[in-house]
Amino acid sequence: MALLTTIRIAGRFCGPPRFGNGGYTCGRLAGFLPGVVVVRLRTGAPLDIDLRVEANGTEARLFHEATLVAEARVATLDLEPPKAPTVDEAVAASRAAPGRVAHPLPRCFACGPQREAGDGLRILPGPIPGRELVAAPWIPHAAFADGTGVRPEFVWAALDCPSGWAVGEAPEGSAILLGELCARIDRPVLAGRQHVITGWPLAAEGRKRMAGAAIYSDSGQPLAVARATWIVVPRTALD
Repeated sequence: MALLTTIRIAGRFCGPPRFGNGGYTCGRLAGFLPGVVVVRLRTGAPLDIDLRVEANGTEARLFHEATLVAEARVATLDLEPPKAPTVDEAVAASRAAPGRVAHPLPRCFACGPQREAGDGLRILPGPIPGRELVAAPWIPHAAFADGTGVRPEFVWAALDCPSGWAVGEAPEGSAILLGELCARIDRPVLAGRQHVITGWPLAAEGRKRMAGAAIYSDSGQPLAVARATWIVVPRTALD
């Protein structure tokens, strides 16, 4: 690994209270590589502490001291998103979002209902009637954008939680945490514009739950897509 530097995951970008939001963490590491990237999380990324990055042109690794937190590599993603719900359908789905009533991580940066606009992403997906799909509207805050659009690490964060809500509830005494995320950003996601975000289940295998997620323009054009693998873990893993 040629490049050696450090990054920090600020406390506001949490998923579980003590660790970085999975999608945001993946997006930060993916930023050291070009194009489509897949990131595997080995453990939670500690907050507000220097994390070491080792990277070359095709691979990158994130460490907390000697512990491997995540590893990334250049990849391909052949995943066709479903037809987008309308904005009105996404708004109605979000009003019925289960996370509004009972959320396992209410201050999650991406989908926590206790976060204010501009502080968190406030993406609250709910089911679309008659479709195996969850959806939410999203107008990205300017705080998450630069001159070209929403910054990639925030696009990764936005693609994270909708896929998690799509795989269903964890078994009693368990939780579901992001294990791997592969994302492809095809077109800019613009701050201040109306978007629709979806998540849909793909497969299940043992403790693994696979799902897709996508971000669309208000006219239904896909802008970014991701494939996620979620892992069923003991509930204590969130502590």
